[in-house]
Amino acid sequence: MVIIAGPTAVGKSELGVELALRIGGEVISADSMQVYRYMDIGTAKISRDEMRGVKHHMIDIIEPIEPYHVYDFQLRAKKACEDIYANGHVPIVVGGTGFYIQALLYDIEFSDQGQDDALRAELKAIADNDGPEALHDILKGLDPDTAETLHPNNVKRVIRAIEYARQNGGTIYDHNAEQRARISPYEFRYYVLNDDRQTVYDRIDSRVDRMIGDGLEDEVRSLIDMGCSSDMTSMQGIGYKQMLMHINGELGRDEAIDMIKRDSRHFAKRQLTWFKRERDTVWIDREDRRSEDIADCLAEEISKMD
Repeated sequence: MVIIAGPTAVGKSELGVELALRIGGEVISADSMQVYRYMDIGTAKISRDEMRGVKHHMIDIIEPIEPYHVYDFQLRAKKACEDIYANGHVPIVVGGTGFYIQALLYDIEFSDQGQDDALRAELKAIADNDGPEALHDILKGLDPDTAETLHPNNVKRVIRAIEYARQNGGTIYDHNAEQRARISPYEFRYYVLNDDRQTVYDRIDSRVDRMIGDGLEDEVRSLIDMGCSSDMTSMQGIGYKQMLMHINGELGRDEAIDMIKRDSRHFAKRQLTWFKRERDTVWIDREDRRSEDIADCLAEEISKMD
């Protein structure tokens, strides 16, 4: 298995295709938003033309009104791996959702304890009445390490971390660290593609401008017409959440665009924090290199894995 991870807008998808063409690979998308149908612009979803004939898995597989969690990804991705191996190809996991990658790579075990609906409602009320920062402060008291990796606006993840701590008497951070210590059942190469911070930020700003020009607002309006609302997992994604707030009259259009860019930059920082904690990674500085040239180097290295 080959993993290509890194911050948003660094060029992972293009590199994944280039590498797949060289080593006989199929791509498994490790992106928590590209699983949704009809959500193309705001997720920067790879197009059919950009796939260049390389088979992609875990894209456009569920409706935007459906919930989707890491264990859903894990089950489907493991099945995709089986299919890819049956085809005589190599799975290339491409994406920036570090927890998804970890769940697949190390076959993470998830707690069987069910969700506490009453507790979740109580915590959601705190976020609604006192603001997400108040909820985030509760998490800081229970699990400061996880709090450091989560933005206060990521209310669902914050609630889940608080719930875990209260149910299990320990922290989800320690649980994740324990799971990260597991031995992977795969022989793998784990690459993290990165670039100069300002370059990444400039790419983010340019990507957001393209999204707006390509019709992100119309895409969100179409999702609303399908029955999507702000409490759904799909509509919590960066770009969708802010544009929905604009449509609902909570933000001006320019304010929403600026917020998308800002939150995307913060997300990139959190992604890098996650990947720096992962072991057995090989970091690749993109600099001014083309994806084709990087793929040539990786293909040569991977050919020596046997």
